[in-house]
Amino acid sequence: MANQSTVVVPRNFRLLEELERGEKGFGDGTVSYGMDDGDDIYMRSWTGTIIGPHNSVHDGRIYQLKLFCDKDYPNKPPTVRFLSRINLTCVSKESGVVEPKHFPMLASWRTEYTMEDILMELKREMAAPYNRRLSQPPEGSTF
Repeated sequence: MANQSTVVVPRNFRLLEELERGEKGFGDGTVSYGMDDGDDIYMRSWTGTIIGPHNSVHDGRIYQLKLFCDKDYPNKPPTVRFLSRINLTCVSKESGVVEPKHFPMLASWRTEYTMEDILMELKREMAAPYNRRLSQPPEGSTF
């Protein structure tokens, strides 16, 4: 039986790959992310942006988020918090934190998931039938 080994990419290499992808842009341009502080050698604090999906109460709204990648990332998920007020079933109404118990991607985290995946999945949540018509706080309000 052959010995199967998995190559583990060092944390900073992984984050540099994500940074490069975030800076280049991806998809239809409605989701983006980048580092908060270019001098943070540990690459912990990130900002994400989601433009709300069409045909939902979020249509055209711009949502700002913070993602924090602790030393255990990507083995453990980042913490994700909306800065822009939003009413979603997976987001704490008090703090804006995306709650893993209500957001399967964080609850069942896999090391191959990325910050891009999280932001794209949150955008899909906005368009989900149980979220797409929820009344929303005034545009521009923050946590």
